Amino acid sequence: MEYTKNDWLRQIGSPEQYDFSPSFVLTDTFDLPEARGEVYRQANGPRTWQRVMMLFPKNEGKPFPGVVVPFYYPEAMLGMDPFTGESLPRFQGIEMMLHLVRRGYAVISADAYHLTYISSPRDRNDFRRWHDAAEALMQDQPGWTGIGKLTADTMLLVDVLAADPRVDESRIGIAGHSLGGKMAFYTGCIDERIRVILASDFGIGWEQTNWQDLWYWGEKAGQMQLKGMDHASLLAAAAPKPMMLLAGQYDDMTSWDMMQRAAGYEEHADHLAICHHASGHRPPPEALEAGYAFLDRFLQ
Repeated sequence: MEYTKNDWLRQIGSPEQYDFSPSFVLTDTFDLPEARGEVYRQANGPRTWQRVMMLFPKNEGKPFPGVVVPFYYPEAMLGMDPFTGESLPRFQGIEMMLHLVRRGYAVISADAYHLTYISSPRDRNDFRRWHDAAEALMQDQPGWTGIGKLTADTMLLVDVLAADPRVDESRIGIAGHSLGGKMAFYTGCIDERIRVILASDFGIGWEQTNWQDLWYWGEKAGQMQLKGMDHASLLAAAAPKPMMLLAGQYDDMTSWDMMQRAAGYEEHADHLAICHHASGHRPPPEALEAGYAFLDRFLQ
């Protein structure tokens, strides 16, 4: 059975009493050899905000294509703290923001909701923050889901790119790794402004990774399986939007089988692609290069 985008949105749910005024305030700037950087405070709920980082290539000219790069926090996708110069070895090699701005893209990322929904004394790398934030979110918004919150916050970043005169709103893509791959997949399938999706090793099948964790779907993941709503049908709801998967550990060729079951790509076979590097969770440089080349095809 095929499910529509509206079917998926009903399952993802929506928050109640969640109206808030849009706000996007510049708080700082920085300079890197390859890019100009800006930091903003963006409202992302009635009483919350997310820290947003944007980078622009230094060359001037026509508006840039843009890519949203969701993840835990922006510095991870730079592999460094741009203000102190401190390197972040855990994320070096997968710093998608830095790679993409070097290719001529305007890029944007933000703190995920484990850092924005509640105040916490825990370090931002302490994974218990995800449990704490998700529990608070579900207590406040039992009709919503963690994946819904992640997607809503990521769509706010699409709003920013689409409204910025330095960005060509007709050429916006999304790219993410792991958690960021989940965010990229959902936001890319739901938001029609996104032209192309690049997702790295996020585990597209329900049993391939931790979709049942509360900060994603919680117990509803099992309900979705019983309904027969797999991610092939979510991809079909966005067809024939181009998508490339970088598979390494949680994704493999069974993920490719699922992607190929998505209806709507029959006349656009080149809009689906996989790079199965099979070298673990972290994509090697050649896999990332293949993914960036896929983005270039549809955005440059």
